[in-house]
Amino acid sequence: MAENNASETAPAKKGKLKLIIMLVVVIIMAIVLSVVGTMWFLGGGLPFMSEDHGEAGETTEEAFVPSTYLLIDKALVTTVQAQGRQRYAQVYLALEATDPQALAAAQLHLPLIRSQLIMLLGKSEFNDLQTPEGRRGLAERMLTTVNQVLEQEGEPAVKRVLFRNFVVQ
Repeated sequence: MAENNASETAPAKKGKLKLIIMLVVVIIMAIVLSVVGTMWFLGGGLPFMSEDHGEAGETTEEAFVPSTYLLIDKALVTTVQAQGRQRYAQVYLALEATDPQALAAAQLHLPLIRSQLIMLLGKSEFNDLQTPEGRRGLAERMLTTVNQVLEQEGEPAVKRVLFRNFVVQ
């Protein structure tokens, strides 16, 4: 009788051990799948499925080149016409370039650049200067003017003209 009891308990322990092993495997698989799914969903890609096959000679990305700035300390102040009345415009500028040589050239030719920008600002309409679109257009015209002056002098171009302060009254 003792032998019958021993044979009945052995299969029960073996079934519980199988169940525990299967549960552990299922939990590990769920964790692995959730990590892989998260990496794929967030766009990080999977390290073992990357399309880079070790070709170090080819680069598809351009190298990041930080911008440098030239602050024009003196404000551009001029009068602008507004329905027969004279109004004033005061603009503080900065020039942005990725080539430091362009900013050095702009610093060298700053009196000519300031003169051209003041004339351009004086030709602007007061009502246009009060709208964001008018200010963007003025910045683009100023960039064109600055780059024309630099081109006449044989210097590299600047990237952007930035307004640091803009007052019309």
